[in-house]
Amino acid sequence: MIIPVRCFTCGKVIGNKYEKYMRMLDDDEETGEPASRAMDELGLKRYCCRRMILTHVDLIDQLLQYNTFARKPAGAAAGPGGLA
Repeated sequence: MIIPVRCFTCGKVIGNKYEKYMRMLDDDEETGEPASRAMDELGLKRYCCRRMILTHVDLIDQLLQYNTFARKPAGAAAGPGGLA
C-alpha cells in the first residue's frame, strides 16, 4: 500500500525515505553494494525503522486497477443488500 509516515515502534519519520531507498537499490544493483549501505546512508540505524522500509510491499498500482466506479456501466443494478 502506501509507506507509513512514521515507524510504528519508535515514531521516526520514514515516509520520505522510501523513494530514495528504492533509487539507491537500483543504483546499487549495478555496483553490487548491499542494501544495508543504502539504509545506513539514509540514517536508518534502528532495526525497527529498517524493518518498516525493508518489508514494505508497494501495492498501490495494483489496487488502482480495481476501481469499481470506472468499470460500472450506467444503469447497472445494485448488488446484494442494495450495495453498489
